Amino acid sequence: MIDNELQKRILSSIILIPIAIFFIVKGSVFFIFFLSISFFVSSYEWLKMSKNFYKKIFGIIFLFLSFYLAYLLRTEQGYKIFLLVILISILTDIGGFIFGKVFKGPKLTKISPKKTYSGVIGSFILSVFGGLIFYENMTNVKDIIIFKYISFEPYGINLNLFILFIILIISLISQLGDLTISYFKRMAKIKDTGKILPGHGGFLDRIDGIIFAVPIIYLILKFGGAF
Repeated sequence: MIDNELQKRILSSIILIPIAIFFIVKGSVFFIFFLSISFFVSSYEWLKMSKNFYKKIFGIIFLFLSFYLAYLLRTEQGYKIFLLVILISILTDIGGFIFGKVFKGPKLTKISPKKTYSGVIGSFILSVFGGLIFYENMTNVKDIIIFKYISFEPYGINLNLFILFIILIISLISQLGDLTISYFKRMAKIKDTGKILPGHGGFLDRIDGIIFAVPIIYLILKFGGAF
């Protein structure tokens, strides 16, 4: 039996995800509008959560840079690679939630008491499975990332291994981002960053992994050709 909170979470996801995809795919002023609203909402939640002045400033600067790099990633690499990052971050969250609920096991850290080692494994498994399916069916990575500038074949690294590496990095950074926001919530002694999303809590709660994964992936794809 699905509990009430999970029902709310599923319903709000069904509504919000297609809206987000629309703005991401449309790009241009639509995407800028989407990013602007997301930035202001997440900034509001951060300011409300943070008590220290310097933490407030640091957080706003980080959020601004994260959303700006999100704009550059979408603009320079195309919407498909941007959707890949979003998809992996979402699957990481879902995999951790499902595996943690089903298998339970040892707790990962006191920072986020609900997170378990089984959840971490589930996050990687689901993100790799879903990410590779998305890559094989919806993307032509050679047209949108650093393979335009460098070939890994002489080093024995083929395209599939590199995309697997990218997926694992996105999932890892997404999980670390989740833990980072959980740490600040714990310091502020709050459960959620807000109550704007039914079943999800705050907006920042839902994008905590994404705001960390996007900048890292942008930098890898932007400067990877120099490696």
